[in-house]
Amino acid sequence: MKFLRFLFGMLCGLAVGWVAGSLLAPRSGREVQEELRHRIELVIEEGRRAAETRKAELEAELQAAKRGEPLP
Repeated sequence: MKFLRFLFGMLCGLAVGWVAGSLLAPRSGREVQEELRHRIELVIEEGRRAAETRKAELEAELQAAKRGEPLP
């Protein structure tokens, strides 16, 4: 439980630092917005790929369980 709180705090700090650094960067607002939009799209796409990979793993485990094979 303590580790999860630590991890959550670390991720929040990382997000706040990233946003502050991005907003205070010596670039125009439009450039910053485009960069943030691009990064957010990359994160979303990475999340989708990770979700698809995990879904495939879980489906394989389900099929193995249905066949009576031992789970890894």
